[in-house]
Amino acid sequence: MSENKQPDPNQFLSGLSGAPSPEELEAAHAADEFDALSAARAEIATLQAKNAELADSYLRAKADTENARRRADEDISKARKFAVESFAESLLPVADSLEAGLGMATATAEQLREGTEATLKQLKSALERNKVLEINSSPGVKFDPHHHQAVGVVPSDLEANTIVSVLQKGYVIADRILRPALVMVSAPK
Repeated sequence: MSENKQPDPNQFLSGLSGAPSPEELEAAHAADEFDALSAARAEIATLQAKNAELADSYLRAKADTENARRRADEDISKARKFAVESFAESLLPVADSLEAGLGMATATAEQLREGTEATLKQLKSALERNKVLEINSSPGVKFDPHHHQAVGVVPSDLEANTIVSVLQKGYVIADRILRPALVMVSAPK
């Protein structure tokens, strides 16, 4: 007779506890790929947001730089345009004094001299306030080619290359030579 064959329980259990089937492996692999794809998409979204943020920061910084450059150019333009304003303001009293002196029809020579001396004092004061200073070129001072221009050499009892006389005063403005003093210097003995 034919025996009724029953499935072996060990065989059933080995299928459950054994190696995964190809379908299970494919499903696990697909799940891993999906997780990796989701992670990559999240990272791409994060990087795109960071890129947009950096692009915005760059544009703002560029605009700030351009604005600062424009403001600096405007400031330089104004400084050039109005650089002499302070100097001109300090010369206005000198001009007023000269006009007042010329307006006096019956002034004596003494009054004109006093007015001229007062006006010269105002002028020197205005120059000093604006850092325009005379170069020391008095006779007996050693000749300095950076501050003096020798017009001629004359025999003298002074040491060689010493200023004998000043033909025209020299001036500096903020340690820069505006005009050298024109001087005569002593000749070597």
